[in-house]
Formats: sequence, structure tokens, C-alpha cells
Amino acid sequence: MTDFSRTLSLLRQETGISQRKAARELGISQALLSHYENGIREPGLAFVAKVCDFYHVSADYLLGRTSSRDGAMIEAGDLYDASDEKSTLRGSIMATLQKKLVVNTAGVLFDLLGRSGSREAVTAAGDYLSAALYQLLRQLYRRGGGNEDLFALDGPAFDGGAVAADMFLSRVKFSRALAQCEAVPDMSSHTLTDAPGVGQSVAQVLHNTDERAKARMEDE
Repeated sequence: MTDFSRTLSLLRQETGISQRKAARELGISQALLSHYENGIREPGLAFVAKVCDFYHVSADYLLGRTSSRDGAMIEAGDLYDASDEKSTLRGSIMATLQKKLVVNTAGVLFDLLGRSGSREAVTAAGDYLSAALYQLLRQLYRRGGGNEDLFALDGPAFDGGAVAADMFLSRVKFSRALAQCEAVPDMSSHTLTDAPGVGQSVAQVLHNTDERAKARMEDE
């Protein structure tokens, strides 16, 4: 049973309604809801959004990515492309969630750096994140058969770690810039996790990264 199916079943039981009534309210058959709750079938994005509204929880919570029920709610505009009459689904639910986490967290980072007044720190942070995105995009582009003449950096240099080295040096420059900056804003846990509308994303990114790093250290 997946996190989604387990949570879906528990939410219904907490609400105290029957599977038949929940299925009727969600616009599906009882048999299909039973399959979802038992992990036999996986739902589409439209159903996930409907469940979030019905039980008043976030998609992150429903998918087992956070223990906060109201964190990182997905808006209808994130799920649908309304540019045509059919209102087609936009990407996968996991891609949408990951994008929101990364974009929201990057926004908090640069808002705080902007308050520091350090152009060097802002530039280094941008370079660091750009290098990370470059590496992922180039690998995806290559896997999809794209012509690598698009890039000024040749393939052997990329494979040898030229961009990874640039990323590392950007982090060094960032550290130096912060060390020389006298206007770094006062920090507390609330500074990062209480930002209106995006604090939950920051908290989730920090938690996920902590857990991954700890697990990998324990595997060594």
C-alpha cells in the first residue's frame, strides 16, 4: 500500500463516512475508490485535486511528503492548462510538487540575500544554482537525443566535471561573500519556515535533504 492509498483511507475513516458516501461525493464508483484505498490502482491528477478539496488537506500531505495537512496546497492552475477547451492536465503531480518546492525555496533564499545587500553573494548563489540546473538539463537533453552543438562546452569537458567544478567554486565564492557581508539579516527557524505561502516548502526541502543525507551516511 502506498502513502497515498493509506492516507486516503485514513482520511475517510477520520471523517466518519462510508466508502460509498465518499465515492459519491468524489464522483467515482465505490469499487474504484476501494481500488485507490487499497493501492490496486493509481489515480489521475484531477482526482488528487478533488480529494485535497474534499478533505481539506494539501497534495503534499496526501502523497506522504509532509506531516502538515495544510502545506503546499496545489492550485487548479498548477494542474490544468486552460488554454484550450479541454483543459488538459499539465505534467505529473510529482513534477508539479517538486517545482513548487524548489521555486518557493529559491525565492526565500534570494529574498534573504537581497536584504543582505551583497551583490557577490547573490551572484554566487545564482551561479551555483544555475550550474546545478545546467547539469540536469544537459543530461536530459542528451538522453533525448538533442544535438550537443547547442552547448559551448564540449562533451568531454562536461563529462569530466567542468560544470561541477564551477558549481563548487561558486559555493566557495558564496561562503567568502557571506563572511565579508555585515548586513546579513538575523536568522531563526521562523525566518525560513514562517514565510507567508512558501515557508512550508522551505521546511519540506530542509527535512527531505536532512533525511536523505542521514540515510546515505548510515549506508556507508
